[in-house]
Amino acid sequence: MSRRSVDVPALVEAARAGSPRAVARLISLVEDASPALREVMAALAPHSGHAHIIGITGSPGVGKSTSTNALVAGFRRQGKRVGVLAVDPSSPFSGGALLGDRVRMQDHALDPEVYIRSMASRGHLGGLSWSTPQALRVLDAAGCDVVLVETVGVGQSEVEIVGMADTTIVLLAPGMGDGIQAAKAGILEIGDIFVVNKADRDGADATVRDIRHMISLGDRSGGEAQWRPPVMKTVAAEFQGIDEVLEAIDGHYAWMTEHGELHRRRRRRAADEIESITLAVLRARMGDLRAGHNIEDLAELVAEGTTDPYTAADKILSVL
Repeated sequence: MSRRSVDVPALVEAARAGSPRAVARLISLVEDASPALREVMAALAPHSGHAHIIGITGSPGVGKSTSTNALVAGFRRQGKRVGVLAVDPSSPFSGGALLGDRVRMQDHALDPEVYIRSMASRGHLGGLSWSTPQALRVLDAAGCDVVLVETVGVGQSEVEIVGMADTTIVLLAPGMGDGIQAAKAGILEIGDIFVVNKADRDGADATVRDIRHMISLGDRSGGEAQWRPPVMKTVAAEFQGIDEVLEAIDGHYAWMTEHGELHRRRRRRAADEIESITLAVLRARMGDLRAGHNIEDLAELVAEGTTDPYTAADKILSVL
């Protein structure tokens, strides 16, 4: 990206007016950690907090991109403006996203009310990119009613999406061992809605039974105030079952609003983002201290037994 000066107020105004180029530029500033990033976030803050953020996660091959494409079509039928953040694995050669999701979302490529952005994970674990929270704020402030976040194919521990989304959809598929995987720590706990995709395959009903059984074994002692995740079947490639998923999404949003859960989740998300930014600044300052040999000098004292690591750490914190 050019190092030319950035007119942040003009960019934000253009993005709110629906300019895809302005939205793209703002997200690029986020990904590149531009010096203008703080100004961008400050300008966007008054306009954010309106979009329903929906996370879509699951193992590789369950049909996340195809399901996202079908959900976008459903939301567009409802007249909603939709943003999509598709987090791809980073290319080992260029470092960029592989852009595989764009191939499956050509149905919406020319729709001005749909904005699709692929983001590289750049080695960040958890199924997302480190810059995803700020990119979400860009799409939210740009007037998207719904933002779909499709993660990198996740395993048992890469469940960061639960802290980023208002509603988390966990996709599974029959014949992939997902019933067993869901029983392990990680995937089962994060789902607000479970969807068994490719339900025209053998074993779909068994997978649904397994997931329902495992959910019933969980601690659901919250009574009527507790959300009970539905388990449903889809064939996303043929748009089968998508309307039912949309109804479940609306139902979950209504439940969160009624019970104050939406505000709690968004407050927790803001706290996590503040912590992440704070730690990033501290790491950068720690790097400066290491370059100035402060840490190396203290490490030498610890190695000699002259002081202990806790005392050394306190000294570093007092400098920070």
